[in-house]
Amino acid sequence: MSQKHPVIAVTGSSGAGTTFVKRAFEHIFFREKITAAVVEGDSFHSVTRTEFKQRSAVETNFSHFGPEANDFHSLEALFKSYGETGSGKKRYYLHNDAEAAHHQKRLAAMGVTCAAGSGEFTPWEDTEQNTDILFYEGLHGLVKDITPDQKYGGYDVAKYVDLGIGVVPSVNLEWIQKISRDHAERGYSPEATVDTIMRRMPDYINHITPQFSRTHINFQRVPTVDTSNPFIARDIPTADESFVIIRFADPKRFNVDFPFLLSMIHDSFMSRRNSIVVPGGKMVLAMELILNPIIHDMIESRNKA
Repeated sequence: MSQKHPVIAVTGSSGAGTTFVKRAFEHIFFREKITAAVVEGDSFHSVTRTEFKQRSAVETNFSHFGPEANDFHSLEALFKSYGETGSGKKRYYLHNDAEAAHHQKRLAAMGVTCAAGSGEFTPWEDTEQNTDILFYEGLHGLVKDITPDQKYGGYDVAKYVDLGIGVVPSVNLEWIQKISRDHAERGYSPEATVDTIMRRMPDYINHITPQFSRTHINFQRVPTVDTSNPFIARDIPTADESFVIIRFADPKRFNVDFPFLLSMIHDSFMSRRNSIVVPGGKMVLAMELILNPIIHDMIESRNKA
């Protein structure tokens, strides 16, 4: 971990809503005048879209959740390097033709040739200079090789994270969100998305879920409507149809003022000594009340260091 060059990681599985949390951080960074080096988790996949399709067609449980389809060692190296020097190597995964054209033009202006297209990666490059913080958003911000024989090389990404945030909806809600998103944004049928969920279940259990025991704060949205069969649900439960459970691994570490939070967030309550429950519609307010002071203190410590 680093006081001078802090690393923040927001992690959650596909469809969990990490992008929503990313926007909350962007608002905080803007208000606090913080310059962040932003890293997308997709950029640390180890296979292109074409290679993924080829391998998943013959490897039963090959998925983006597991180490076989990711470069966790490069992600670990980035976090370690940034914490030590304020710099490291990153790249971009090109989701579509528009992104490919944008990065080709950007790199050309820097004198770098990029022939990568949609579903491929840009060349490795240094993170931006003179940034205050590294901000990661994706699937594997706190991943660690926990196999007994360190089967995958003994990586430990979580070791270098100063603030780890987990975004963890109840699993049925997560599936409802993914099925809906994949259909609306990618044109996948519900049946195709269910096949994906089934294929990557071993990696979900072994590599995604354990991360939420290493996070410093978890935000878990729990619906108050029936989601018992997520595979036939037609609507995603709204924020007002849910509660958010916010769990702190160690409240003392961040000087969490629970009485203040309870007074500021109407209808919130404590469920355990380290957990507060807030109405789903107050999630953004809760995030800002909790995270803004933490990030402010991190920057103050950085400046002093």
